[in-house]
Amino acid sequence: MGRIIITGGTGLIGSALTQVLSAKGHEVIILSRDPEKATHLPRNARAVAWDARTAEGWGKLADGALAIINLAGATLSRPPWTAAYKRRIRDSRVNSGLALVEAVRSAQQRPSVLIQASGMNYYGLHGDEPLDEQAPAGDDFLANVCLDWETSTAAVESLEVRRVIIRTALVLSRKGGVLPLLALPFRFFVGGPIGSGKQYVSWIHLADEAGAIVYLIENLNARGPFNLSAPRPVTNRQFVKALGHALHRPSFFPVQALPLKLALGEMAELLVLGGQRIIPQALLGAGYQFAFTDVESALRDVLGK
Repeated sequence: MGRIIITGGTGLIGSALTQVLSAKGHEVIILSRDPEKATHLPRNARAVAWDARTAEGWGKLADGALAIINLAGATLSRPPWTAAYKRRIRDSRVNSGLALVEAVRSAQQRPSVLIQASGMNYYGLHGDEPLDEQAPAGDDFLANVCLDWETSTAAVESLEVRRVIIRTALVLSRKGGVLPLLALPFRFFVGGPIGSGKQYVSWIHLADEAGAIVYLIENLNARGPFNLSAPRPVTNRQFVKALGHALHRPSFFPVQALPLKLALGEMAELLVLGGQRIIPQALLGAGYQFAFTDVESALRDVLGK
């Protein structure tokens, strides 16, 4: 058992991780800009204040830590993406990563591993082309953000700290993330495919997201990029059909692309109308066994149907 530091620990993934790691007996430190809002934490977890830019006030906690998990970053799902907010999306991620490098460099006993968050948007938009971890980075806004985010903590490798990069797909949970928004039209009987419906949706159940991260912490041979995505991505049309079944609602009311583009601009193309067909080749090769491999059973579990 050991001390594990999580940035972004009050978010959807961080909260699930905190529960799992605490239950395993680890001491969990959540770095938060407002630690008083980090309530209902499990017994072995506590929140510590940080400014999301430096190691001031908390850096000593990295000394002798088992792991640091960097999930911090401004949300992508807040339209519109103004120039100022796009800078915030990038800077919040890069500055957090640089702060962690500062803490690791100052530690006398350096952490065993740093888990660096990223996203499937790293690869850009590739239609129905399967993308494993060897695929190159894309060149759109989100691909560049993911590349900068990953690069922000690369220096810990020269400090002999094992580093794992997690490129996460759409996380399925009723507690937050995108799924409650996607499910809302279905609850009013007007759900259906978005745009062409042919774009791929790569997804992962929250239990597998947390489980895979813990697995990568404990697997001492794991390093480099890992796609955190279920092994069976589906098209948007297949996804909404499964969502309709899980909610016992119809799924044949299409959402046209043009209104989304007018309302959301660049965000619509990169997050909704485009897609990535992500394959978790490295994770499967490392021996991780998914609890949920098909979207139908995952959605039934998440939505309690």
